[in-house]
Amino acid sequence: MKRIRWYWIVLLVLMVAVAGFLVWAANPASPEAAALAALESDSQVQVSYYDQGILFTPLEDQKQTNLIFYPGGRVDYQAYAPTMHKIAAQGYPVYLVRMPLSLAVFAPNRAENIISQASQDSEWVIGGHSLGGAMAANFAYQHPDQISGLLLWASYPTESNSLMGADIKVTSISGSLDGLATVDDINNSVWFLPADTQFVVINGGNHAQFGYYGPQKGDNVAEISREAQQEQILEASLNLLTQIKQ
Repeated sequence: MKRIRWYWIVLLVLMVAVAGFLVWAANPASPEAAALAALESDSQVQVSYYDQGILFTPLEDQKQTNLIFYPGGRVDYQAYAPTMHKIAAQGYPVYLVRMPLSLAVFAPNRAENIISQASQDSEWVIGGHSLGGAMAANFAYQHPDQISGLLLWASYPTESNSLMGADIKVTSISGSLDGLATVDDINNSVWFLPADTQFVVINGGNHAQFGYYGPQKGDNVAEISREAQQEQILEASLNLLTQIKQ
């Protein structure tokens, strides 16, 4: 009887833990008004939803280099729409990927579906914010023949996915006041990235201002505006895209 009783207690604890996780994961940070406004098409960019995310298609001077972007953990993927829209306005198609439970760790290979359905002449840069960036780095590590560039926003690869010897262009963008992907975290990632990786540190920038979803627990207060931080993020991101062979 005691064994049976303990079995039910353990099962109940597991059920409560799973339910708690699902509730936690099912409530991601919501996109702010500026993000929702960027989901509208305009004279430069057509915005359309597909089965696993949003496609920002340039309407003029479309280039062969495409960006696939993974969102941060527990952040609604639409919260990154403003910057994705601006990148597309410069001629680069952007795939902003929706993740199960807003956690890229559950679908790190979603980029594969996008690449397999596109033209063989396309070049691919994959990127992401925070957890999304780590999973993007994992994809680049697993698919070296498909990815030409890696864009890391407040994120870094793990030692097991080291890209030190990889033939890939990488840009790492971080904030000096980031409380989640800290300065030490970014500095330590030097050993897992190519020697010519471009590191861009935004002085006064934090973690949450990489997107449009509001303050984030564990983060520090930024000393610059989100607009100022976003300008630097956009500039560094476009700089990477221009380096990819057309």
